[in-house]
Amino acid sequence: MKSTSSLKKFSRAAIITSTLLFSQTSFADTILHAFNWSYDEVAAKAQEIADLGYKKVLVSPAYKSSGTEWWARYQPQDFRVIESPLGDTNDFKDMVNALNAKGVETYADIVFNHMANESYKRSDLNYPGSEILTDYAANSNYYNAIKLFGDLQYNSFGANDFHPQGCITDWGNPGHVQYWRLCGGNGDTGLPDLDANSWVVSQQQAYLQALKNIGVTGFRVDAAKHMPSSHLNAVFTSNIKNGVHVFGEIITSGGAGDNSYDSFLAPYLNETGHSAYDFPLFASLRSALGFGGSMNQLVDPAAYGQALSPDKAVTFSVTHDIPNNDGFRYQILDATDEVLANAYIMGRDGGSPMIYSDHNESNDANRWVNLYKRADVAGMVKFHNAAQGYGMQVMNFNDCIILFKRDHIGIVGINKCDSGQDVWVDTSVHNLWWYKNYRDVVEGTDVQNINSQWHKFYLPARKARMWLME
Repeated sequence: MKSTSSLKKFSRAAIITSTLLFSQTSFADTILHAFNWSYDEVAAKAQEIADLGYKKVLVSPAYKSSGTEWWARYQPQDFRVIESPLGDTNDFKDMVNALNAKGVETYADIVFNHMANESYKRSDLNYPGSEILTDYAANSNYYNAIKLFGDLQYNSFGANDFHPQGCITDWGNPGHVQYWRLCGGNGDTGLPDLDANSWVVSQQQAYLQALKNIGVTGFRVDAAKHMPSSHLNAVFTSNIKNGVHVFGEIITSGGAGDNSYDSFLAPYLNETGHSAYDFPLFASLRSALGFGGSMNQLVDPAAYGQALSPDKAVTFSVTHDIPNNDGFRYQILDATDEVLANAYIMGRDGGSPMIYSDHNESNDANRWVNLYKRADVAGMVKFHNAAQGYGMQVMNFNDCIILFKRDHIGIVGINKCDSGQDVWVDTSVHNLWWYKNYRDVVEGTDVQNINSQWHKFYLPARKARMWLME
């Protein structure tokens, strides 16, 4: 059950209109985050993914890594080959080609801040290390066939390519966060932190170029908070960024005025020009949908620094870090609120919405397993695709509801409270087309046919409606 401090049962007599005209970019298509899917699985589902309307697929990190746990993918051993439980270089290429054949692009998750935490088996900082080099030599035909670049007879990185050992202790200090190691506590020496020297930068550039040559068109920068902008700008040259969508993962607790935003995310955006996960908007969604929150927070959050600029935002209702890391699980939305949040990010104009789908790595009762093809989510993707290029105008809002339209093509209504609301709209003022059926794509049954100046939209309790013109 949900309530607010000032529950209003009926729409305001004086309708408040706010026109939000966000510029469209080539990066506004829906991204499917196929978290920890094997490359073979993604390839096998290429037709289904395309049919559902996804235009991009973000896959888990592609390089040499070992261990079956999901987090092992975020501990690179060698950038020069792709080999992990998710597949090898050939599997990755086949996946990119399979997606491309269906008109779907591939985005790659990359980890450039650190290498694998392998202090238990190495006394030095040579990567990939003697054990792996021996394997390369023993199976040279195979490894040379899957090599992306470089000479596999030698280590890629050595002791001079890392910052000194030491764990982050001052999490509010950018210099400390960007120079020292991510550690797990209990004596853990942490993930070896790469130094942005010319050799490291050249190897990372070669890796990105190799993925681009395969056909990758987007990069998610993991742990971007822990890398200075000078490192990112050195790696992401104009040639590498040409035709590529780059966005960083910088987890914040809010937008402007929040220390994590002001100290980390804002400088990253200003100094790199890259996009980022829109954690400020996510914080606005959590606040608006939560007990005591108001939906008026979602009318134009970017105007108050509580959402990123539309052309820089990758929007979401959940990322892989939130359910899979104990420190972020408090951010998991109520399951119904997550549906409402998805309706908002998929219905609004602005940002690149991302839908997360996993294999229950977090042990949350299969909550996000096959989410990408659940009927309501598939309907939301359909709405998003149909509404691309159309402006957004907020027609009504109060503590419980928000109702907005995408020009004449579609209407989105979200009611977070536990009682339904009638919302009256002057169709002449809002230029809604008459004698057209607008069908809800979330549940697929409700149809609105507008045929008079004043039209009533009913928003059921704890529901979202996304009416798309037929």
